[in-house]
Amino acid sequence: MVQALNNALRFALEENPRTLVMGEDVGRLGGVFRVTEHLHKDFGDERVVDTPLAESGIVGTAIGLALRGFRPVLEIQFDGFVYPAFDQIVSQLAKMHARSLGHIRLPVTVRIPYAGGIGAVEHHSESPETYFAHTAGLRVVSPADANDAYWMLRQSIASDDPVIFLEPKRRYWDKADLDTSAAPRGLHEAAVVRPGRDLTLIAYGPTVKVCLEAAAAAEAEGRSLEVVDLRSLSPVDFGTLQRSIERTHRAVVVHEAPVFLGLGAELAARLHERCFYSLEAPVLRVGGFHSPYPPSRVEGSYLPDLDRVLHAVDRAIEH
Repeated sequence: MVQALNNALRFALEENPRTLVMGEDVGRLGGVFRVTEHLHKDFGDERVVDTPLAESGIVGTAIGLALRGFRPVLEIQFDGFVYPAFDQIVSQLAKMHARSLGHIRLPVTVRIPYAGGIGAVEHHSESPETYFAHTAGLRVVSPADANDAYWMLRQSIASDDPVIFLEPKRRYWDKADLDTSAAPRGLHEAAVVRPGRDLTLIAYGPTVKVCLEAAAAAEAEGRSLEVVDLRSLSPVDFGTLQRSIERTHRAVVVHEAPVFLGLGAELAARLHERCFYSLEAPVLRVGGFHSPYPPSRVEGSYLPDLDRVLHAVDRAIEH
């Protein structure tokens, strides 16, 4: 995934001279995860900009650049570092298009490595997606594999609206074939990544792989689980979800963020409204607990895993 993101950034920089990359250590170092490696060498200081350690300043500067016709791509070094920029994102970046009655566009892409599973210290394993999905005026997306990472980042940079681009960092080193010639899905289109008959597992970002593993394990027990990768958290492709549930009649939503007021709560509410007569069990949720993210040595007990997902599947099927 790291290389796929790097390729997408390189494409955007080559395609449009007014595209630039900004962030802490994105230049000569190539980013802490090496997503921007070699870009500074090839495009220089004015296109790949090392910024001060000031997230509010990074986003505020990008807003000004976008107003002057640039297309900034920002890197927030870690998920837990985005909060100093929260005011700029929700009060300015998200609202300026509506405030100007549609006359102003802010084509800013905010890349955020997010979620856990890498044994990091405090403030380095957050799942802030619900804050941004709740905010009107922002597009919020998250790829689950290298191919989607490449295409979705290109589509996000090309968008005239601000995009929060959430990168699941424990998937950075997963390998996959990258097809740069195929036509991509729409940026906000969900994908059925494994068809099934008995239940729909809904996931995004880091938990898609967990759900695929759960579906493979359930197959050995004679259960056929469908896995849907949400891909876009705002807007949500409810049509694909509804069609899946009308086939399987049960659903479990899986995400790393806390279940309390998480994205799964909104999905469950909407799906109960839209699919009430198709459902044979309540839509269940599996996610993090309503507590601060734990120390890395016990994060395995916090993150949704195979056992917790399969337990929810059992509950839904036996309902």
